[in-house]
This record gives sequence, C-alpha cells and structure tokens, in this order.
Amino acid sequence: MPSTDATACPHCGWPDRGEPFRVLSRHTTATGHTEWTRCGCGSLQVRVADGRGTRVVSRSGPAARAGAACH
Repeated sequence: MPSTDATACPHCGWPDRGEPFRVLSRHTTATGHTEWTRCGCGSLQVRVADGRGTRVVSRSGPAARAGAACH
C-alpha cells in the first residue's frame, strides 16, 4: 500500500477526517492506536491516532467488484 499525504481518498474523494465507512480493527499502541478501515469505495486504509491527531498513513486501491477479472 502506498503512503499518502492526501486529505481525501484519491479514489472517491471521501475526506480523510470524515468517519470511515467501516472500522475493521483497532490496535492500541504506546502513543495512541492504529485502525484498519475500509472507505466507502472499498479502499483499505491504515489510520494512526496519536498526539498529532488522526491521519491516514497508507491506503490501497478500491476493492475489485464482484465478477471483475483479476490480472
């Protein structure tokens, strides 16, 4: 997954500071927590929440649609 400096999902435009479509898991760290989330477009995101706030640090492309050919 590429890292990101964007403020919105490059695939659908959903703001990174908005609520994620779905939280898949949350893990406590020494400085806060890490969340694996799924955007409404299907993009998998890693969010870090610590003393600097919450930010998306990595994301995938949108999930493949059912029936789409994989290459």
